[in-house]
Amino acid sequence: MNMTVSQAIQARRSVRSYRDGELDRPTIQSLLDAAVRAPTAVHEEPWAFVVVQDRQTLRRLSDRAKPLFAEEMRHAGVVRAGHSFDVFSSPEFNVFYDAGTLIVICAKPVGPFVAADCWLAAENLMLAACAMGLGTCVIGSAVAALNIPETKTELGIPADYAAVAPLIVGYPRGETPASSRREPVVLAWR
Repeated sequence: MNMTVSQAIQARRSVRSYRDGELDRPTIQSLLDAAVRAPTAVHEEPWAFVVVQDRQTLRRLSDRAKPLFAEEMRHAGVVRAGHSFDVFSSPEFNVFYDAGTLIVICAKPVGPFVAADCWLAAENLMLAACAMGLGTCVIGSAVAALNIPETKTELGIPADYAAVAPLIVGYPRGETPASSRREPVVLAWR
């Protein structure tokens, strides 16, 4: 696929339905190469990556993430308009939507812009994936589970690193319709 940046921005979707099939190493390397071209505060480049493609590991991580996320949302009093967090109590629900690849952008949390840098890298990765005909989705519901010591050990994330931006990547199953977006809210224009 050959897309302009504007076309990729308009075409990118949060894909929650994936076909079977694993991404190969050159494809993943291409996505990581795009990620590290992101802007970075004071040229810090704090990001490091974990790639998970083992289906059993992904299922175990999903099962670990669901109760933690549901509890976080209850504790925070978060209510999603039109949606319920009840799905997180379903044994069948997979927070990774059966995607074959999870890429976790990690960093040592030692600066005011580390998280922002990681999220900029995530956006680069998602736009590159879109331009390649792949689907992506940010899985914020997995962050707490990815940062518990047991998970960090299992995935090889050093203790002094934190999982910041978990993304699933894969081949979309069908079309994902565009979601609506509000017009930009301009607080001032002087």
